Amino acid sequence: MLPFSNLWRLTGQSTLPTSVSAATGDRYREWRASHLAAVQDAFGAILFVVVIVAAVISVGTLVASRRSYDEIGRGGLSLRDGSDRPAGAETTPAQRDEEIRQMLEARSARRARQGRPALDVEAELAALTDVRVDPELEVEVRQLVEARNARRVRQGRAPLDVEAEVARQLRALGE
Repeated sequence: MLPFSNLWRLTGQSTLPTSVSAATGDRYREWRASHLAAVQDAFGAILFVVVIVAAVISVGTLVASRRSYDEIGRGGLSLRDGSDRPAGAETTPAQRDEEIRQMLEARSARRARQGRPALDVEAELAALTDVRVDPELEVEVRQLVEARNARRVRQGRAPLDVEAEVARQLRALGE
């Protein structure tokens, strides 16, 4: 127990009751000054130790949880990790068209419930799946096919049908 503990106020004020003698008050003030000096001297060391311990704990946590940070954005609710599709399963054009048709039918049903005119699902499907070829792209593909044909002729191989090869390349780009 601290000396003069009965003199401490709840708020820690440094006033003494009037009934305490001057000698007792002087001893109390000396003790308190020496005690405060010791606490102030220890503050720097304690602060330094707390910061070092916190730094060691944070580095340890970072090293231990590195794998957790690598897994952010993956998991059951993520759509970007590919886990929502079976491995090696490619979507065929028929499957794609069926999924688009389902989406359009749902949109049309929602519009009908809202009192708006329903969509023509087949017309919308045709518009969405229609392969539109940019004329500049077609010219560029044609130039590549003609250059490939020129190389084939120089190598002594038979040239390709330019129109058929351009159509094949454009289909491959559209998929």
